[in-house]
Amino acid sequence: MALSGLDIYKLLPKTNCKECGQPTCLAFAMKLAAKQADLSACPYVSEQSKAALAAAAAPPIRLVTVGTGDKKVEVGNETVLFRHDKTFFHRPGLFVRLTDRMPLAEFEAAVGRIKDYGIERVGITMRVDGIAIENASGDAATFATYAGAAAAKTDQPLVLVATTPAAMAAALEKVGTAAPLIHAATAENWKEMASLAAKYKAPLAIRADNLQALAELTEQVKGTGVEDMVLDPGARDLHGSLVALTQLRRLALKSNFRLLGYPIVTFPGEGAESVQDETVRAAQHIAKYAGIIVLDHFEPAIAYPLLTLRQNIYTDPQKPIQVSAGIYEMNAPKPDSPLLVTTNFSLTYFSVAGEVEASGKPAWLLIVDSEGMSVLTSWAAGKFDAEKIAKSVKQFDVPSRISHKKIVIPGLVAGLSGELEEELPGWEIRVGPREAIDIPAYLKAWS
Repeated sequence: MALSGLDIYKLLPKTNCKECGQPTCLAFAMKLAAKQADLSACPYVSEQSKAALAAAAAPPIRLVTVGTGDKKVEVGNETVLFRHDKTFFHRPGLFVRLTDRMPLAEFEAAVGRIKDYGIERVGITMRVDGIAIENASGDAATFATYAGAAAAKTDQPLVLVATTPAAMAAALEKVGTAAPLIHAATAENWKEMASLAAKYKAPLAIRADNLQALAELTEQVKGTGVEDMVLDPGARDLHGSLVALTQLRRLALKSNFRLLGYPIVTFPGEGAESVQDETVRAAQHIAKYAGIIVLDHFEPAIAYPLLTLRQNIYTDPQKPIQVSAGIYEMNAPKPDSPLLVTTNFSLTYFSVAGEVEASGKPAWLLIVDSEGMSVLTSWAAGKFDAEKIAKSVKQFDVPSRISHKKIVIPGLVAGLSGELEEELPGWEIRVGPREAIDIPAYLKAWS
């Protein structure tokens, strides 16, 4: 549980030495409680106090990493129930489950398709995160062969799904150094599975059919020294999984119940009546509150809406997606090509840039730093005005790139024309379309 300023003050040396930059130890404690200072700024705090403060400051949901390298998936560390309270930090990993009953060539082809799939939206390439391999055959050697084949085809993280420790051990001999998620430790096999997780330093999924049993099993596994765990509450239907996942999140955040303070893994395809039903369940798990989601079907019609939903929910509402300010070349512009200006809100930029590119007409696109706000919003906030536009023209040395002095502003802020004429003496200020879709027609009529 987070400590109050007074609780932190009790752990400080109370010397009021001012070496931390604050006038008193109490003031420093209040800064620490508000996360506006670092404990290292105090040169006299005891090691015992450091340990107590570190334990209290630990996130209520542990951060767990699946995989290694640039494509690793980090889940957990969430601090709020609702995105609008602050933000969600680590988006859930989307995995696709394949089994070792598939023909090996078909299995490898499926791994390749999943690895290569990607869709770009507002400048971000969205992808499925990894592969889950299930030991459906029941044969340890076959499971190991398929795990090795997957690792050879992709560098994405893996989830290994097996009920027997022998099969899991065989697969881990092939891919254990890649830190796959081991699924799952149960009341029957937890000692062996925990031993494998410790040996390979891999995260371990804990599965039980109710929260009390899940907490007890987590405590037992933790007692072996395994810290990186993921919870599988066993619920598979829409209502049951919503209740279980919400209870887990609330117990971790509101009650600071450490035994259940771990990310959650879900399997929306289990029990689903159709692919559409599975997709609906996966969407629910993205919103509330899965960390790892293992799908049983893969096709673009399934992946695209889920990836888009995830991107929308896990974009910080207080930090709009934005592109870098600057002068952009569209369709190989020449010095006499039109100069258009807009804001650096990603959706605005890609809407405008997309229409300019689709027109086939060369143009220069001047992007003004509006702190990621759209045209009207930034204009109303004073982030996109004549002074800023003129400053950007000079900052990015626009006159050296073009042979004319004509600039096109968005039609929604036509009222800036007069002010911009004063900021850019000698320039002709033109008012462009109100909507991006009308840009191609406007460019064709440019003269």
